[in-house]
Parts: sequence; structure tokens; C-alpha cells
Amino acid sequence: MKSEIHPVYATATVKCACGNTYQTRSTQAEIHTDICAQCHPFFTGKQKLVDTAGRVERFRQKYATKTPAAAPAATTEG
Repeated sequence: MKSEIHPVYATATVKCACGNTYQTRSTQAEIHTDICAQCHPFFTGKQKLVDTAGRVERFRQKYATKTPAAAPAATTEG
């Protein structure tokens, strides 16, 4: 193999948005993630919606059930 063409493969620290950190090996010294095994819904069994740019909220507003307006009172003449 040629020397000096391969990146340095060293210990890296992975930091999750939930606060979990662990060590692994990578070509980068520090890795930031949004979801890890400690907070992922598949592993925890808890439902968590990951909202990217407000898409979940826009969906809820678009398909929200609207209450019908109060019907005007019928008047009887007679």
C-alpha cells in the first residue's frame, strides 16, 4: 500500500442532541448527531416526532378537524 494517502483513523467522540456521548473510531475527531440508540423510538419504545422545519406542525394544521360554525336559529312565522 502507498504511504501517506490514507486518512488518520483515530478515536472519536460522538455527541447526541439528547446529551449522550460515547467513544468510537473515525476519521473525524468529534461527531454530532440528532438521534442515538439511547433516544431513538425503535430502541426506547417511546414515540417521538422529529420535526424538520415545522413539517409536522404544518401537517397537523392542514388536517386538523374543524368544529362547524353554529347554525343560525330558524325562525318560524305563522
